Amino acid sequence: MSTSTFKKVAVIGAGTMGAGIAGQVANAGIEVWLLDLASEGERVNALAERGMERLQDPDAPGLMSDAAAENIHLGNIRDDFDQLADCDWIAEAVVERLDIKQDLYRRINDVCRDDAIITSNTSTIPISLLTQGMPQSFCERFAITHFFNPVRFMRLLELVRGEQTRDDVMEQLDAFCDQQLGKGVVHCADTPGFLGNRVGVYAIQCALHTAFEMGLSPAEADALFGRPMGIPKTGVFGLYDLIGIDLMSDVVKSLVNILPAEDDFHTVAAEIPLMTTMIANGQTGNKNGQGFFRDVPTDNPDITNREVLDLSNNEYQPYTRLELPLALQAEAQGVQVLLDDDSRYGEYAWQVLSRTLCYAASLIPEVGDNIVPIDDAMKLGYNWVQGPFELLDQIGTERFVSRLESEGRPVPALLQQTRGDQFYRVTGNQLCARRADGSYPPIQRAEGVLRFSELRRTLEPQKSNAVASWFIVDDAAIVEFHSKANALDGDSMAILEDALQQAAARGLRGVIVHNDAQHFSCGVNLGAVQSFYQAEDYEGLDHFLNHFQQVVLAMRNSPVPVVAAPSGLSIGGGFEVVLHADQVICHANSVTGLVESLVGVVPGGGGVKETLYRNLTKFGDIEKASWKAFMNLGYGRTGTSPIISQKLAMLREQDQWLMNRDRLLNHALNALDQVEKAPAREPVALAGEPLYTQMCDWLHQAREDGLLYPHDVVVGTEIAGILTGGQCAAGTVHTEQDLFDAERRAFLRLVKTPETRARIDSMLGSGSSIRN
Repeated sequence: MSTSTFKKVAVIGAGTMGAGIAGQVANAGIEVWLLDLASEGERVNALAERGMERLQDPDAPGLMSDAAAENIHLGNIRDDFDQLADCDWIAEAVVERLDIKQDLYRRINDVCRDDAIITSNTSTIPISLLTQGMPQSFCERFAITHFFNPVRFMRLLELVRGEQTRDDVMEQLDAFCDQQLGKGVVHCADTPGFLGNRVGVYAIQCALHTAFEMGLSPAEADALFGRPMGIPKTGVFGLYDLIGIDLMSDVVKSLVNILPAEDDFHTVAAEIPLMTTMIANGQTGNKNGQGFFRDVPTDNPDITNREVLDLSNNEYQPYTRLELPLALQAEAQGVQVLLDDDSRYGEYAWQVLSRTLCYAASLIPEVGDNIVPIDDAMKLGYNWVQGPFELLDQIGTERFVSRLESEGRPVPALLQQTRGDQFYRVTGNQLCARRADGSYPPIQRAEGVLRFSELRRTLEPQKSNAVASWFIVDDAAIVEFHSKANALDGDSMAILEDALQQAAARGLRGVIVHNDAQHFSCGVNLGAVQSFYQAEDYEGLDHFLNHFQQVVLAMRNSPVPVVAAPSGLSIGGGFEVVLHADQVICHANSVTGLVESLVGVVPGGGGVKETLYRNLTKFGDIEKASWKAFMNLGYGRTGTSPIISQKLAMLREQDQWLMNRDRLLNHALNALDQVEKAPAREPVALAGEPLYTQMCDWLHQAREDGLLYPHDVVVGTEIAGILTGGQCAAGTVHTEQDLFDAERRAFLRLVKTPETRARIDSMLGSGSSIRN
């Protein structure tokens, strides 16, 4: 990782955003002071301490490790303001009041170094007002750094300069936030709401108001305004609950106050009486336990009943996740499926999408002459799969504009000019994007940034099917999984197998397994497993598992180096692919683990085998290695950062991680020539029946103590049998293939049980695993 230009940072304001910024600076290995107002009594730093507690929330950890926490110093602006004297960067994240911010800036200016950079996290106050009355020397090194919440996980950083901000200040902030904090930096003009919230909140409000106007229930609206539109599955009502209905109301009001009267945002900003009542009643979302949805406890502490609000009477009723065939079809085939539908669901999708896309187009050239920052802002800040202009290309500009005209609706000038053309086009081997003047210059990214989602548009696949493809880039094979959640099946593994074979046959530099999706792979396609056992086709299932095993083994045995470059979730079968790579170069927010036990099976693609070998390498003792593997696999433990994954022996010391996921592919390509092939696995002398008996006894005792459910014991017994050899003599030697075979036998025995089938059926049906 590169050396930071900032050695010491201060963040003033320990609320959600300020604490998050401090946490990410600490994750980058940099000393940071988190300051807030002084409190009365003994806990003078109570506000800063509360910010630290937020960062250490196990349900939403803002810190990557305990070591990161040690980089944070807590204080207050009364007693610790002198700490700003030697800071390189001072980030203000206090309440959105101009007078308070300006008073703080005057104090900062009196204390800080002449070359210290000062920024604000605001998104509602123009930079010209923030710096009003400040000396030129301050204005020259002042900018806005607008982060998105949660800071650790949201990739967007909107960077805004003032009229007097120096170029070198912007360059330093850009490089630091990109390389050290891992952000996708989008340069924004100093316009109201910048880009992300300007378009994102408009889309949310449009989806909300349209649902009320058309009489759609929260379940119906969320089934459409989600993955079928390439938007996170939270949906609009679920998102309101997640953010907080009262907080979202404040965000809307702030945009109403700063946007010009003629802006179309005002048409979707009116208060909804039901929601005003909900806020008054404390129905403000997840933080209060009830909003549009709520979970009601039952007699079983492990089970809650989900309820949803009836918008007609403000009363809750039982909720069942809605599986609309139209939505499922759109998720698989694209958003055009929604727009072609003549039902009220299709009309809802059209109204929301058409208004949102028109709004985005209307912002050019007000916010700039370049469409790419708007698309980037929505993908990085709101997790859209495609930005507004990419969606317009998918729909077709001629078709889109014609429908607007047929309805007598106004067409933004940019859309009229691009009618019948595309916003993005490939020229030569470069991806180009349309500007307001009609030109198509190549998209420029920072040195070292390489997004495969953009690169692949300039490439032809060497081989492809519905779930995976492979390409040649810089004399290397790039394998991309692209199914829903990148779940793996036989076709996925066939593409990986072909890439490995062809890379060796053609003398390519190596193979890189990578994609730009939110998650690298959420595991083996459980639907395929379900199909096998429903058809009682155990021979077919065994064949699939064996093929999976042989393909990942081919990764290790390939004569060319194989690199896995994952981000997001790499769990289950997805992590088994990662485990067999010669080198792993992953994102700082990668989550790894073998979670198969939670759905009643064992890892069947070499996961048990690799977990045993990794722990044996780490501890050098077969019994200790077996126990560690037994616990990790039995509980389905995950490493929520590469640092934690290394401690769990999921990643090796030589495996690497980067803060910015957009740099993974370029780094992997550059590293290929230095990758050493992993040695073949030697046979291992297993601990045998004595340890197997101990593990079985532990399982039954844990069941008696109420720590495990009955089927957990059955699954745990199978894991113990693979790791120890079961009822064999201590020291019995098993080869890698013996361990593969044991995994498959255990997997097949488990899927024949009604308890495992119930767990898989529940996961596929409701999205949650049952305990039985």
